[in-house]
Amino acid sequence: MLEDLRIKDFALIDSSDIDFSRGFTVLSGETGAGKSILIGALSFLLGGRAGAESIRAGQNEASVVGTFLLPPASPSDRDLSDDLEEEPLSAREWLSQHGIEDEDGRIILRRVIRANGKSGAWIGGVAIPRADLAAFSQFLVDIHGQHEHQSLMRVCEHRKFLDGYCGITEEVSQFTKAYARLVEKRAELLSLETDENERKRRQEYLSYSIEEIENANLKAQEDETLSTEESRLSSFEKLYSEIHSLNALFSSEDGGGIETLAKQARAASERAAAFDKNLEALDSRVQNLFYEISDISAEFKSYENSLVFDPAHLEEVQSRLDLIFKLKKKYASGIDSPISELFEYVEKSRAELERLESSDQSRENLSKEISSLEKEVYDRAKKISQKRSAAAQSMSVQVEQVLQCLGMAGTKFSVGIRQKSGDALEQKCGPYGMDDIEFLISANPGSPLASLSKIASGGELSRVMLALKTVLAQSDKVQTLIFDEIDTGIGGEVAVAVGEHLKSLSRDRQILCITHLASIAVYADNQIRIRKSAENGSTKTAAQKVCGQERVAEIARMLSGDSQSGESLEHAAAMLKKFGAD
Repeated sequence: MLEDLRIKDFALIDSSDIDFSRGFTVLSGETGAGKSILIGALSFLLGGRAGAESIRAGQNEASVVGTFLLPPASPSDRDLSDDLEEEPLSAREWLSQHGIEDEDGRIILRRVIRANGKSGAWIGGVAIPRADLAAFSQFLVDIHGQHEHQSLMRVCEHRKFLDGYCGITEEVSQFTKAYARLVEKRAELLSLETDENERKRRQEYLSYSIEEIENANLKAQEDETLSTEESRLSSFEKLYSEIHSLNALFSSEDGGGIETLAKQARAASERAAAFDKNLEALDSRVQNLFYEISDISAEFKSYENSLVFDPAHLEEVQSRLDLIFKLKKKYASGIDSPISELFEYVEKSRAELERLESSDQSRENLSKEISSLEKEVYDRAKKISQKRSAAAQSMSVQVEQVLQCLGMAGTKFSVGIRQKSGDALEQKCGPYGMDDIEFLISANPGSPLASLSKIASGGELSRVMLALKTVLAQSDKVQTLIFDEIDTGIGGEVAVAVGEHLKSLSRDRQILCITHLASIAVYADNQIRIRKSAENGSTKTAAQKVCGQERVAEIARMLSGDSQSGESLEHAAAMLKKFGAD
């Protein structure tokens, strides 16, 4: 259960401390007040992605901290310390698996996003990756996002709901991995079973290319060294002219060269320092300058004496470069690519050549492996299908029962399961098993069942999603359910039914709900009002728990848009009294 939330500089919220209670809590406020910002901050805390744009304008970082009360330990909770491979089934097991301790049954989550885009995450003071935070949060909170009911329009999503109800989500995930291995091995076998003549041609080509590259006796970065050498030899005359001119400057015949002048400066500096000790530091620098110039002059003279133009060597260098460029053009990504690509090409070619040369044995081994994988995939798919079929009827009945409570009396709901087409030779399995799953509905008595994605209205989709969330909540251990504007497309008596259902659902779970409808809000045990205001040229969003007359005024505003009207206030007070809140 979420006990409190501390938000700092997130979006329009500068600082907000919110305490939550058990039962049913409604978050209300005018359109644009920032209710969804609060849900966004909570989603961020639970491991959702966020960028620097989530930081309040003018600040360097945003932070969200939340305290959660863990459900009491149950006999089903296991000690996973000796078996890190087994999937945890509860928040307490997850913490035990990761060596994190709670404090009196409570755990604190913390997230920070900085202006440079980097974020940090902590559970109980232990720094963890964002993905781990998101994995742990699934045991604590389930958020039904705004317009999420639209996912029911995508038939591919229906399977996820059924698998969640069956409790086989992880089993299906493991099946998907096995199926991917089977697809990979089949593709590998198909590659080996190419035309024999083509295989031989490929072997000959690979052998030739490997030999051609190896005969070149290439060395790492040889092309760079040769390019430097080729540039030097091609510009020999200009290089020699510049070096000769430079040596003339250092040692001119008339005594005015740099080296001679430095020698004279050295002697003068030495004499001056003899008269004034304060010049010793400068004299030392002049002495060092003289020796440095002498060394440089000597090295340039030596370099000039070593310069010899060798046309034959230039031709060798250019010929070698031409060979390397030719190999790059044939076997690398281009003449500008690094020479290491040629080495990589040889390694890959050797590996492929070995596979081709041992293709007969490889085909036999692969065929055996594929047969084994096919049996494994089929057996897994059959078990998954049996579990789905066994649970589909139960799920259908439970969803119908909830829909009755949500103003959809007489509605028929069915989880349709149809096995993919196949034969005895090759089972037609997909990455999630052998079943095609689709939700069917008949919203009017006497009407045949038809695709939910084709006939349901927005309000009906919203209620079906609420029913599914309710049924799924009964099969898992998540203690906090959050509904962001579950009232999409509904009103009147239907909204009353939704409010009554959320109240009922909150008897054994914490329910948080953003709503615009007073007929839902009056059922809540607690109400938090979200307000947006402008102060000193900046916009802020704040959250405040309302009760007593403040809550009556907020319900009145939700009813008529006027929180001061006597008639609206009277109506609001009557509704709160009737439905037992406050």
